[in-house]
Amino acid sequence: MGNAIWIVLEHRQGKPHRMALEAVAAGQELARVTGGTAEAVVVGGAEARAVADQAAGWQLGAVRFVAGEGVAHYTPGGYAGALAEAVEADRPAVVLFPHTYQSVEYVPRLAQALGAALVPEAVSFEQRDGRLVWRRPVLGGKLVAEVAARGEGPVLVTLQSGAFAADQLAAAAEPAPILEQSTTAAADREVLGVEEAAEQQVDLSQAPVIVAVGRGVGKQENLVLVRELAEALGAEIGASRPVIDSGWLERERQIGSSGQTVAPRLYVALGISGAIQHVVGMKGSQVVVAINKDPGAPIFAIADYGVVGDLHEVVPALTAAVREAKAG
Repeated sequence: MGNAIWIVLEHRQGKPHRMALEAVAAGQELARVTGGTAEAVVVGGAEARAVADQAAGWQLGAVRFVAGEGVAHYTPGGYAGALAEAVEADRPAVVLFPHTYQSVEYVPRLAQALGAALVPEAVSFEQRDGRLVWRRPVLGGKLVAEVAARGEGPVLVTLQSGAFAADQLAAAAEPAPILEQSTTAAADREVLGVEEAAEQQVDLSQAPVIVAVGRGVGKQENLVLVRELAEALGAEIGASRPVIDSGWLERERQIGSSGQTVAPRLYVALGISGAIQHVVGMKGSQVVVAINKDPGAPIFAIADYGVVGDLHEVVPALTAAVREAKAG
């Protein structure tokens, strides 16, 4: 088995997923720690070639472009089959994936096909006594497990959103070579078409700024304050579970262990206490601003900036200040 670290890039319409960039940053860091070589892997049809071209501009040993009729559109069987062929042929030490709905669907199948160890939703790693130790949350984020894979085969690892910063991705002085490979893997279902989700569906994982609201908002009518701040910041609105369970916002806006996992540049938490079930879904945020009238609220332990006060007073003042700053 070689010392290559492969990073499988999730993509759509010729563009890499945000979390794919985080995975590349993780792969580059892992290569530095282990002395290995980081390589990107792009699986797909003709439009995926643009992703391979973009990846060639990053600091990588190579970019592997795996193409074939069976992977022209994503299907779990097609992707698992194509990657199984590639991994069996070249035997990388580690294969990294962003932890997304797509990878959750096909990576376990790939691990089974390869007889490989699978470490899901890892948040960090270290080299200890000559082997890699991965950390991943368990029991809804209440504990962090340390995991080392047994055996000599490749290790498949999915990476939690926000665990690694995409802005740490290193660019290359010279383009990396693109190695084109064909696959005979067949799709396991017929793709009749691809449609955008309905407009009311919200993918908060892509939002650079999120204003999240908790039970401290008091009642549904007070959400107008939240919407005004979100509009001023150009932000999406998220929520903790009590707000969703009360029916005040749509279910797809829930953040936490039973909702979405997000990692925006800015996360504004309004009236959110900071229960672990919520924190596990947003702790990868780059900057966290918390507003809560309870000075002992757990959210302040992870906040970069905290305001102890009534959100009904603080939020209108903050909205006005943002609007004034933008106007100036």
